[in-house]
Amino acid sequence: MNDWHDVGCLDDIPPLGARVVRSAQGDIAVFRTADNDVFALRDRCPHKGGPLSQGIVHGQRVTCPLHGWVLELASGNAVAPDIGCAKRFPVKLIGDRVLLQVGAASAGGEEQHGAAA
Repeated sequence: MNDWHDVGCLDDIPPLGARVVRSAQGDIAVFRTADNDVFALRDRCPHKGGPLSQGIVHGQRVTCPLHGWVLELASGNAVAPDIGCAKRFPVKLIGDRVLLQVGAASAGGEEQHGAAA
């Protein structure tokens, strides 16, 4: 279950954008930064379940399109003062191919939290 799956060419993902990969674990958003780094998170904001794939990618972060929560792409953690985490998945580039390891989601799982006090 921890096999790497080819999800397409890097050019299939727009710079500062995302592509959705459907999986048995739910939709996964694969993000591309301006520097061509790739990251993968569950396509669900920990705040209210907004589609992160439709958010704005900036630097190494994505802003949820629903309520403006900002998440770190490398960890899935919400940026303070918000608290929460979107499940992340291993992703890598081999040449121009994007590979995703669906069966190896990060430890800790996905959490649902509100804003910090």
